[in-house]
Order: sequence, then structure tokens, then C-alpha cells
Amino acid sequence: MATVLVIDDDPALLRALRLGLRAGGHEVLTAANGEQGISTTARLSPDIVILDLGLPDIDGVEVCRRIRQWSEVPIIVLSAIETEDRKVAALDGGANDYVTKPFGMAELEARLRVALRRPLEPNGSRPQTLSVGELELDLVHRETLLTGRRVELTAREFAVLAFLAGHAGRTCTHEMILSAVWGPGYGRESQYLHAYIHRLRQKLGDAPGRLIRTAPGIGYVLEPDPAPSHGSA
Repeated sequence: MATVLVIDDDPALLRALRLGLRAGGHEVLTAANGEQGISTTARLSPDIVILDLGLPDIDGVEVCRRIRQWSEVPIIVLSAIETEDRKVAALDGGANDYVTKPFGMAELEARLRVALRRPLEPNGSRPQTLSVGELELDLVHRETLLTGRRVELTAREFAVLAFLAGHAGRTCTHEMILSAVWGPGYGRESQYLHAYIHRLRQKLGDAPGRLIRTAPGIGYVLEPDPAPSHGSA
């Protein structure tokens, strides 16, 4: 069965979903707001996310967009709002499906099965892999290859690398990376990012910072064609 992350600020609904999904054999993680949800998604890599749109800190559509910057995890939106424009915004933001509250567990289980059967490919254009020079990332299975050799990364390390790879050749600011991977509340906590960049460079054999180049005082660049550089984290 799947590991399901439920992002919702309603304690009663969280309890009901926890009981219902566990009865169906799923492991259930919960987050009470968008910031926690983004962080938990990056840190624990659930198989699927159930996302409420009416969160207390960040609009659910924005949470969906932020997760989609670095993850292909299936997302099912729950909302008491059933207007067409809200549904369109959620689906355009990267959601797989939209379920209107109130709903039945049988219906939700069916939606889960469908979402887990197929990778997300909005408009048929979202890639399942990213290739940057000799680096290849499998976004579906979260695997990293460098010159054909598998590199073992944690979920957070993979999320950072995937974000950089998705913007290869362009400078990504500290705030951009932190907000996408850790959540908007971490936009100024650059020391977290420095530590992860250091670990990524070690695992990728990039101690000189040729592949992940430092833009001093700004952020980092994943170089498609690495050149000698003396940058460091």
C-alpha cells in the first residue's frame, strides 16, 4: 500500500482520513499547514499527497505549484469550493485530481488508486527525467546517475539537485531554492542550503564546485558544461 501525506488544517478531517486510510492499509502522514506540507513532502517523499486548498498559511494552489517545482508526487486536491475556476487553477498548478468536500472514503480510495497508477504528465509535456551533461535524474523513482553510476541521495538532497537541474545554466538564488524545497518560511535560512550543497558536492565528486557552481552572495548554478571554478559553499 501507499504512504499518503494529508495536508489539511481540520483536526477532525485529519483524524477521519487517518483512520480511513489506515484501514485501507496505507501509511498516513499529516501536516496542518502548507509550509509543513511542503517540508514533509521533501523530507519523507510520500507516494501521494492529499491537499486541502483552504490552508491557514499558504493557498493550497500555491503549495501545489511549489511541490511541482521539484517533485512528481501525485497530488489529489480536496476542497469545499467547487467553482470551475478554482478547479482549473488547481489542475493547472499541477494537481492530478480534484475532490469536492464532503466525500466518501470509497470514492477517495478509488481516486488514490487511479493517481498511483499513472505518472503525472500535465498536457503531455512534464518530463520524467532530467539530463544535465553526465548527470541524469529520474523524477519518478527519484534516482540519480552520474556517468552511468548510481548516486545515493536523501530525499532532500534529491529535491535540491532536481530544482537546480530543472533550471540548469541559470542562477538559482538561495531564497528560490529554500522556498521550493523547504517551504517559504525558510527563505532566509541559507545555512541549511550550504550544508546540503556541500554534501551534494561530496557525493557527486564535485569538491571544487565545477558542477554546482557558487554565485557568491546570490545562490548556485548547475552547470550543463562544467568549467574549472574555485567557488565553494
